[in-house]
Parts: sequence; structure tokens; C-alpha cells
Amino acid sequence: MIKKLLLTTSLSFALFSTALQADHVYEVDTSHAYLGFSIKHMVISKVKGSFKKYTGTIILNDDNTLKSIEADIDVISIDTANKKRDTHLLNEDFFDEPVHPKITFKSTGFKEIEGKTFLAGNLTIRGISKEVLLTTTVNGPIKDPWGNTKIGFQASGSIDRTDFGIAYNDNLESGALLIGNKVELEIDVEAALTKAEEL
Repeated sequence: MIKKLLLTTSLSFALFSTALQADHVYEVDTSHAYLGFSIKHMVISKVKGSFKKYTGTIILNDDNTLKSIEADIDVISIDTANKKRDTHLLNEDFFDEPVHPKITFKSTGFKEIEGKTFLAGNLTIRGISKEVLLTTTVNGPIKDPWGNTKIGFQASGSIDRTDFGIAYNDNLESGALLIGNKVELEIDVEAALTKAEEL
């Protein structure tokens, strides 16, 4: 009888501990979000752009620290404020959108480098996956005026576009490259706690 009581107590404690450590799932609110990038143009300036259509899931630990994120981006939604350039970016010189219509990101954990913590994850572009490191910030949670629980999420980092098979370029008269290889990433989004958790 005592053994049974101890077993029941242990099981109850385990379930209680699991509940305390439950994850919280947030979905990106694309009406309050920016998924952008910038790249050097002719050495003297930067071209900036963003993607307009995507989905994202951000999972927080019970103490509201970041656990993981996933994102799924429609390449065709790229917008650099120039239709001719956007059309070129969609063809085989760059993203080859008809063959590779999606960009995806899935976090794999965290890495400590020189005293700084980065979110690590696999970024897939043109069917090529590479690890990228992002500096991240989570703000909130907070209630909006309609009672929804929201967080803010910011991330930044950089990639070399040639790592993903995007090597198109041209030379300037000076010998410099028309387009830089380093792409700066900037993410600033709001995300809402899933309705299942709000209940």
C-alpha cells in the first residue's frame, strides 16, 4: 500500500513538473512583421528588400525564454521596390523560384561564442541547407487591447549568398563587384499565443 502511494505521489509530481515546464507556442502575426535583408550594391550603397508572405512559429519555455523557431517563406513574395529587379531575383540567376519556391529556417539550439549566445539553425535556400547564427531578442508577453497574448521577436545575422548557390555577379570598371556577397538579415515581428493556449 505504501509503495503504491509513493508511486502515485511520484507520478503526480512528475506530471506537475511537466506542466510547470510546458512550452508556449506563438504564431507570427504577418500584419505586424518585417522580414528584411540588405546587400551592398556597387560598393557605395545598399539595396534593401523584404518578403511579404511567410509563416512562422516561435516556441518559448515556461519562463518566456526562447526555445525554438521555424519559418516558411514564399520566395515569390520578394519585394525590393523595383519590379524589374524582383523578376530577375526570381529567375535561375538568383533564387530560381520555379524550382525552389520556398526558403525555410528551423532552429537547432543555441551556441556560445566569445561570451555571446546565438540561436543556431538550418537555413535552406535553393535546396541548399547551411547553419546560420542569429542574435535574438524576445519582448513580452503582453496583452493587446483585445485580450490576445503577444510577444515581440527580433533577430539579426548575416549569410554569404554564394553558400546557397547564388553566385550571379558582374564587375565594375574599378574591378569591384556589382553585388556584394554578404547579406544582412533583419527580422522584427509580433507573434500571438495560439488560441488553444489562450483557452
